Amino acid sequence: MSKTPASPLELVLITGMSGSGKSVALRALEDVGYYCVDNLPPELLLDFVALERQVAAKQVAIAMDVRSAISLPLVPAQLRSLREQGVAVRSLFLDSTTETLVRRFSETRRRHPLSGRREAAKGVPPTDERHALVDAIELERELLADLREEAHVIDSSVIRPAQLQAHLKSLLSAPTSQLTLVFESFAFKRGIPVDADYVFDVRMLPNPHYEPELRELTGRDAPVIAYLEARADVARMRNHIQSFLDQWLEPLARDHRSYVTVAIGCTGGQHRSVYLVEQLAAAFGSRWTTLRRHRELERG
Repeated sequence: MSKTPASPLELVLITGMSGSGKSVALRALEDVGYYCVDNLPPELLLDFVALERQVAAKQVAIAMDVRSAISLPLVPAQLRSLREQGVAVRSLFLDSTTETLVRRFSETRRRHPLSGRREAAKGVPPTDERHALVDAIELERELLADLREEAHVIDSSVIRPAQLQAHLKSLLSAPTSQLTLVFESFAFKRGIPVDADYVFDVRMLPNPHYEPELRELTGRDAPVIAYLEARADVARMRNHIQSFLDQWLEPLARDHRSYVTVAIGCTGGQHRSVYLVEQLAAAFGSRWTTLRRHRELERG
């Protein structure tokens, strides 16, 4: 009988849409010491983990994708079984908007792994190349829907590979035993993050952009902070968001959620949303593990 490892194995499962950055994610985990396996068939997951536990492995990352579509429905039950065995499981799902995925496949001229699958099933030829690609992407969404539901979703639509790697490393540095709050600022003009659990629109608040001396600053700079803190509407918005989260974070934690992403958006993702993310992360940091993301600031 094999000896039980002194500390639990940490398993990170990376799934997601083709073209969303799974290879980038796997490289990031390899950089920080995970033993990484790409495209492991789901049928082998339990045996593979058992083998890694026998050799007292500490950190393992596995990527699975739609090429294993037939057996992917096995995965949610397998993950529950591994958790019951004491394995610290983190499930991450990389996603991007359909438009972003179409652009990436067009730029790289790669073929989507499901190209032609839906047309073949219907017995009709694709009408054109773009339509066929969109069909393949939407079919992939359907096939991966259950895995997405069980995972923490990361939106890679408008971030660079280096940003994705940094965000993954931040997520994995958080303890697995408690809920982690991810506060994310964004610009509505670049689209709502697809990984958000809650979205708050703060575009109705006074905008520092229209003050020439504040325009080039951000919500982390003292003059912008002073400007926003002098506005009663801003304080009321902050209190309303904080009150909402105070009400529901404990039930979410009891539901065994590992991560909750709270996205706060303004027009440019530079002033109001950044300020509120910083304030809320500071307010909740004493009670919960909190991470900050500033999508537009990190872009450039």
